[in-house]
Amino acid sequence: MTTEAWPRSARLEAPRVLDRIAEITGVRLVLEGPCPGGEVGAAYVRWPDGRRSVLTAGSTRSGPFADKARAAGVPTARHELSAHVDGVRVIVQQRLPGTPPATVDLALIRQMLAVNDRLAGLLAAEPAPRPAELYLTSDGPGFCLHGPLADHSDRTRWLLDRVHEIGAAGTQMIGDDLTHLDFHPGNVLVDGRGRLTGVIDWDGATRGDRYFDLVTLRFVLAGTHPELAGPVDERLALLGAHRRRAYWAHMSLRQVDWSIRHHDAAAVDRWLSVAEAGLDQ
Repeated sequence: MTTEAWPRSARLEAPRVLDRIAEITGVRLVLEGPCPGGEVGAAYVRWPDGRRSVLTAGSTRSGPFADKARAAGVPTARHELSAHVDGVRVIVQQRLPGTPPATVDLALIRQMLAVNDRLAGLLAAEPAPRPAELYLTSDGPGFCLHGPLADHSDRTRWLLDRVHEIGAAGTQMIGDDLTHLDFHPGNVLVDGRGRLTGVIDWDGATRGDRYFDLVTLRFVLAGTHPELAGPVDERLALLGAHRRRAYWAHMSLRQVDWSIRHHDAAAVDRWLSVAEAGLDQ
């Protein structure tokens, strides 16, 4: 199988989704335009009373997790409407103030570290579900696919072998922290002064280890702003070697698989280099 045959994640078709929401709920929302950034897509919409919100694909569990984070002092959006549209759960949520950061700097990274601190132990009092899966030895649900790496090149096959080797020691993340699962500067909002005003995209949130979010942040910074990694590395010095390897292996698999299926050769090479550098340490 060629890499072109591997499935790509569908982008949100906002006009069609709004028509279906109107059919299902009787609420007619007006499309204002696409939200900037994002891999799958989101759109700005307006309610009949003039309120402005955001339409995105999501899951029913993301709302309660975002509520937990907000109660702990993290700025998150309230869910206002949800519907099952043609096999996909779509969410209309509160539009938070601010915009994606035009500049990523140390001040923003420190604010993100403060957010991470607030998620510690948030789920300790709740019944523990099955531990979160890292997908190091089997495919994830639409991401962390192993086949694209096996098919793409000798370099990606080496990476996949390394991921499998690390996964042999365990493939699950345990902990009592609220874990965002995609924590990087593209999923925060800031105001004109650079103050963090929102953390968005809680669709993958789960119970686990907040250090996973720090490894995610470190991985993304390695490929985009390596000069800003110092404060994150100071935190990760407290993380055991096995957990760090397992989390880095997950991010390596996730980012390289996604790049193979959705981006160009330059993106694949960039994230391969980041993956290899981390696994060599």
